[in-house]
Amino acid sequence: MGVVVELSNIINIPCRDNAKLEKIVGLLEDTELQALWKCSNVLAVDRLGLNDHGPVHVKIVANGALKMLRLLTGKGVEPSIVTDHGMSAEDAEVVVVLASVMHDLGMSFVRKDHEVYSVPIAVRILDRILPQVYGVEEATIVSSEVLHAVVSHHAVNEPLTVEAGVVKVADALDMEQGRAR
Repeated sequence: MGVVVELSNIINIPCRDNAKLEKIVGLLEDTELQALWKCSNVLAVDRLGLNDHGPVHVKIVANGALKMLRLLTGKGVEPSIVTDHGMSAEDAEVVVVLASVMHDLGMSFVRKDHEVYSVPIAVRILDRILPQVYGVEEATIVSSEVLHAVVSHHAVNEPLTVEAGVVKVADALDMEQGRAR
């Protein structure tokens, strides 16, 4: 099955033989990111009476999205980052996991349009971690694909990539504690 990376007992990501994904998941052991997940739950659960938008939700979405992407690629569906940028299916897995863990960061301070407000927060984190795995051009491509998936996980923006579509579906499929839409 490969390596499963555990992130602070929050996220278990089955990295298999994807060394880039394993490195990225290790880099998500990030105090800022974990604080943002906590703040997202304070706003969503404590202040607005909504359901989890923090670490439990992130774990469910990331694992679901990764599983869906692997099922699709196993059936011959080519990820958009492969088709459009000549990168690999392993890079698509990185995009899906990063978008999954960052898609609700804007919920740390606002509900309305949180997907848009998630982008500048995600950029700050992506700029810190991607250069540790990718060169400038590849990091820029991965970042753009992650941000597209983040901003298009909500109703207004249509996902235009396989990866963004997978994240949107995985988010909608999180039915823990009444999350069903």
